[in-house]
Amino acid sequence: MWRRKQSSSSTEVGCIACEELSLVGAGKEGWLVEDPNLVCALDTHALALAHNSLILLLGFGSSSSSPDSRVNIRPDLSPIESEHITAIEWLVFEDYDIRVVVAGTSSGYLLFYSLLGHFIHKQMIHPGRILKLRVRGTKRDLTQDTTSSEEVCVVMPGIVARFDGSHIQSMLCQWFEETHTQYWDQKSKKRGSEGPETPYGRLPFQLWNVSKYGTCADAAITGIMPPPLMELQSSQRYYCAVAVGEDAVVSAFRLSEDKSRSLVGAILSKVVPATFSTIASVSRMFWRSEQISPRKSEVKPQSFARASPLTCLKDHPRKGEKLTLSPSGTLAAITDSLGRILLLDTQALVVVRLWKGYRDASCLFMEMLVKRDTAAASSSNYYEPVKSDYCLCLAIHAPRKGIVEIWQMRTGPRLRIIQCAKGAKILQPTYRFGSSMTSPYVPLEVFLLNGDSGQISVLNRTLN
Repeated sequence: MWRRKQSSSSTEVGCIACEELSLVGAGKEGWLVEDPNLVCALDTHALALAHNSLILLLGFGSSSSSPDSRVNIRPDLSPIESEHITAIEWLVFEDYDIRVVVAGTSSGYLLFYSLLGHFIHKQMIHPGRILKLRVRGTKRDLTQDTTSSEEVCVVMPGIVARFDGSHIQSMLCQWFEETHTQYWDQKSKKRGSEGPETPYGRLPFQLWNVSKYGTCADAAITGIMPPPLMELQSSQRYYCAVAVGEDAVVSAFRLSEDKSRSLVGAILSKVVPATFSTIASVSRMFWRSEQISPRKSEVKPQSFARASPLTCLKDHPRKGEKLTLSPSGTLAAITDSLGRILLLDTQALVVVRLWKGYRDASCLFMEMLVKRDTAAASSSNYYEPVKSDYCLCLAIHAPRKGIVEIWQMRTGPRLRIIQCAKGAKILQPTYRFGSSMTSPYVPLEVFLLNGDSGQISVLNRTLN
């Protein structure tokens, strides 16, 4: 029986070691971090691994003994285009007890699967490789009259797409309801095929081109931002996006929901379709033929909405590599090719802190009990920490040094140094849609996965 082991810096929560790991390349030292085709995503008690055309779901801790703790999924990918899985993430909707896996492919498709490996939905985003899937949200504060924003962000080279969490939730609720009520219906069996379309239609989403300063290696939508000065009366939402890449280490854009708001664009949007419609009608009169009706056309790529550049930082030969956001989206940690880590204020769009000497580093934000009132805690043995007790920190994994450092934000000291194995990787559970604000506060945690041993540990959030 598995036992939890605890040290002063981390606590072991489970182990994923099993024979199925050999399907995704396990068996040699450093397999978890050295294979560029291997992607993974963490949930509270499960890990999703994807390698080429295979998705492996593994439960750990209290979920490792369930019969569905190990699931293999082999998506129906295009062999002609050498399509393979390039990104993976969990989607968790707590209010409806829904948990699914979504994968992105090298051809620009999103694939949704249940925990049992049942196919749910397939949708084309844009032709090209999906680099990353980001799930995040900003919930409505009980003391403020602001709307919540929960989203799934799809990052591609020079492209950012945004799905509203409510649209995905509606589709998944419909699928689970039909699956449970029509389990023995023959129609439900036919819906298991991964065709170009699904019975639920296309999920609405917004698409932006953010390649003005070169193709981006990573990007993120940081949140809602004010409209431009000349459009203060606009009822449309505007988002801020930050991108990193080769030509520009950091670049920022204002994303508009409207594809075009200019007068010229409005005129063209009305005139051009009518002109082409007239030309097409005349052409059919002269080129009428008796050909068989063509087969169903493929889904056309969605047109881009407007992305206005705000600023950029060019510092050749430095290249931006990876980006991670704080829970509120107000801070971003950016790693570059020269071993530096930049802490960016995404609202002021200025770098507020810089670390040097961290080549191949990875960063994740976490929360630690730095501000906890020891007097209040000692007066009660059942003291439950609240959000104000925690302090935002940044965990920096330096694989060349074999350590994980924890720094207090924004300008605080280094709080802890944790030794880790060479083939280890830091991970974070996905954002959970609809989690109640009245329930006990769940702090942002960082987990450490040792690929060679299969052990998963959580970094302790207390200093003592």
